[in-house]
Amino acid sequence: MISAAHTPLARRLNTLVIDGGTDAGRAELRPRGELVHGSAAVLDETLSALPEGVRRVELDMTGVVFMDTAGLQFLEFLDAYRQRRRIPVAATRWTGQPRRILELAGLDTADPLRTAPRPNGPEPAPPASSAVALERAEQLHLLREEVGQLRRAIVSRPVIDQARGILMAAHSCTSEEAWAILRTTSQLSNTKLRTVAAVLTAGTESDGPPPPQEVRTALRTAVKSCLN
Repeated sequence: MISAAHTPLARRLNTLVIDGGTDAGRAELRPRGELVHGSAAVLDETLSALPEGVRRVELDMTGVVFMDTAGLQFLEFLDAYRQRRRIPVAATRWTGQPRRILELAGLDTADPLRTAPRPNGPEPAPPASSAVALERAEQLHLLREEVGQLRRAIVSRPVIDQARGILMAAHSCTSEEAWAILRTTSQLSNTKLRTVAAVLTAGTESDGPPPPQEVRTALRTAVKSCLN
């Protein structure tokens, strides 16, 4: 049994092909390709061609290499067929990107059509974190760090701009050279850039404290390095 979309575009993209056969009332289907727009129609054609005596349908999804939201429509159509015919239907052996999509959708990756009954007794322990959940948590952590850095940069911007202006006036340098001096001073003194800018700005005030010795030493070195 072979079924595929019959439009020229679908044939050119080889979107989905379903082959397989029936044996003793059981249909074994093997979809190959991608679950994208039009895949539900291919499934409909395949299921409609099954003999009346079929009492179980099993899909081996190993050959499916990609799916988008249309893949969920594919599963909805398959589940509707199961309920309408009142026969067992399973879609198993998901791998790769389609399996990741099932995880993101909160579906059972062993068989998304399976509805396990809730057992009696105490609540079961939560399942171990999936690879996708861990990846999403890491991405969220990195995003939060990036947001934090941006917020700190926004807060630090005024004092850093002031320090650059002071250096430009004191050494007759450009804005880019003043920035290089600040950055080099920060690195040489192992002091945060905002702290370097703050002590330089405070030191220009009439009653302001002078910068710490390590910052003054690093600043002299930075000026020679960046302006020569």
